[in-house]
Amino acid sequence: MNTYDCIIVGGGIAGLQAAIQLGRYQHKVLIIDSNYGRSTLCRSYHNILGYPDGISGAELRTIGQKQASSLGVSFLQSTVLEVEKRNEEFILSTASEQQFLAKRLLLATGIIDNIPPFPELFPCLGISVYVCPDCDGYEVKGKKTVVIGNGEVGANMALTLTYWTKDILYINHGGEKLDVEVEKKLQEQNISYINKRIKEVKTDGAKLKSYVLEGEIEVKAEHSFIAFGKNKVKSDLAKQLGVELLSNQHIVVDSRTKMTNIKNVWAAGDVAAHSEQVTIAMGEGAQAAIWIHKSLLEN
Repeated sequence: MNTYDCIIVGGGIAGLQAAIQLGRYQHKVLIIDSNYGRSTLCRSYHNILGYPDGISGAELRTIGQKQASSLGVSFLQSTVLEVEKRNEEFILSTASEQQFLAKRLLLATGIIDNIPPFPELFPCLGISVYVCPDCDGYEVKGKKTVVIGNGEVGANMALTLTYWTKDILYINHGGEKLDVEVEKKLQEQNISYINKRIKEVKTDGAKLKSYVLEGEIEVKAEHSFIAFGKNKVKSDLAKQLGVELLSNQHIVVDSRTKMTNIKNVWAAGDVAAHSEQVTIAMGEGAQAAIWIHKSLLEN
């Protein structure tokens, strides 16, 4: 069984940044990544220092993988199914039927957004269709914006976006009933509201064109936000280890060190409790790596 100073589960932005830091410390590091997460889907991040014209998640990952590899970091594309703590080390079992031993463990498994199964939407993510108002509200400044979602989750997204634009339409694709007070708030903000399911999404490459609703109603849309709630927080491995979780399944970490309540287990990125931003994930990955290094020095 191969032994590593640190195994990082999740090769997104937080995991890669941690791996680069640990690689520069010359530790033996393995990233195990399924290659399917938020950073594989976003076609453009616009709020990152140094990339004023945006950079895709795929490109950022490629740059990070190349940099980490140059520092001796190893990569395995697989999924970790089980993790067991043995004394102060960890045995990880993967879907590829391999086992690895880790002196330290960093969980950077992220979350999976609840995106409706219209394949046409995916090339648009980060370019004309968005999921995060803090990341991309700026992109719809003063523009007509269509929010698609479910019930009050979608309605609240529409209300949040009034900071950026007053021309908003909410399509309640999920059909969950709105509270009277929420409907009143939509009316007060002049947000149009349609309670119909989407049958088809029309696009031109990465450019959104329109939504076709029940009854063959076509709604023109060049900019859109998705808000269905019930995103999947990938904290199953943390549960196996007895790591403390919030009620929303995000991992609780020490604000300074990013270590969990379980010794030698750290968490960084969107799986932890924080503002879900690429830049914050980078910082958390680096911070966790610094304290992982300090803990390894103690031995």
